[in-house]
Amino acid sequence: MKSETVERYQKYVIPNYTRYPVCLVKGAGSRVWDDSGKPYLDYFPGWGCALLGHCPPLVVDAVQQQVAKLIHVPNSWHTEPQGELAEALCNKLHWPAQAFFCNSGTEANEAAIKIARLWGKPNGKFKIITMIDSFHGRTMGSISATGQPKYQQNLEPLLPGFVHVPFGDIDAVAAAIDHETAAVLIEPIQGEGGINIPPAGYMQNLRQLTRDKGMLLMLDEVQSGMGRVGEWYAHQLDAVEADVVSLAKALASGIAMGGVLARPEVAAVLKPGTHAATYGGNPISAVASLATIRTIEKEGLLARSKNLEELFRKRFTALMPKCPWITEVRARGVMVGIQLSIEGAPIVKACLEKGLLINCTHQTVIRLLPAMNLSDAEFEEGCSILEEALINPVVS
Repeated sequence: MKSETVERYQKYVIPNYTRYPVCLVKGAGSRVWDDSGKPYLDYFPGWGCALLGHCPPLVVDAVQQQVAKLIHVPNSWHTEPQGELAEALCNKLHWPAQAFFCNSGTEANEAAIKIARLWGKPNGKFKIITMIDSFHGRTMGSISATGQPKYQQNLEPLLPGFVHVPFGDIDAVAAAIDHETAAVLIEPIQGEGGINIPPAGYMQNLRQLTRDKGMLLMLDEVQSGMGRVGEWYAHQLDAVEADVVSLAKALASGIAMGGVLARPEVAAVLKPGTHAATYGGNPISAVASLATIRTIEKEGLLARSKNLEELFRKRFTALMPKCPWITEVRARGVMVGIQLSIEGAPIVKACLEKGLLINCTHQTVIRLLPAMNLSDAEFEEGCSILEEALINPVVS
């Protein structure tokens, strides 16, 4: 890494991230290259944003054409790409919906929180039940919703009205409901929490409970949506219908984009003046998202995601006899979590040195969010590097 880059960051960039000593300058597919020309195989592209890998051709072409035609106009005007994208996303659901667009996952969840408050206000409802080990974003509303105190330290007082219960425990949800409860906000699969998959029947029971109690079911699909799990939305794996869904990350293949899909009768609470996003649904982000959808459909990537799920599960489950510190392998599509009984950071470091980029969350979960179009050769290459690091861990 060039010394001038290091010096520039030290002098001018706020150090609120822990950064690796690597400067990436180019990406294509599941590969990135640093400023010395060294290639890396990326199993965590864009922290989940690059679901099609880096610089997917249809997205690049759509953005290049749009940036020369119209970059941005405010939402006091109509644009064709935003309307087309809203139609495309809503039609992927199995229930009627309308769309609101913003710029990120935390913004999408802030919009969902506001919808729940506005919807519940006439009946004195404002509380939202969320899950322990959930992650909903870094802004004040979404971080108050997040069920991880480590992210909330020194930010108190938090936004009131959130109740956190164990993930997967329907009785705990039922016990937390009172006359002021407006909604449940949940990730269908917890991502940052460690690729935690709900027990069978839980999502269906949660849907029935919220209906019986006159509450909204709001699903945070920022990480699990856009086909990552082999369906367009993770809640479709459980055949449930939601009232609100938040999206971001892979929505526009790395171009800043977030969104909310809500049933029309629920979306109706967002009247003019109640909510807005200056850049939300801008033409560049919208065409990038449309091109992302076209690529997934054209290349049959929903099926490929399911295929990769089985490949990853079998590969690392088979490794467990050699590595007793692997205690569980969890996978849905290209959301993969390898639970360890040892620290995962040395595994990440060892893989980086061998040219593989991965992530560790909650100290002991190796988290992989590879591209849906990862090739068989790239699967074999990356898994071989990760296997070696897992078989021969450096224990600090």
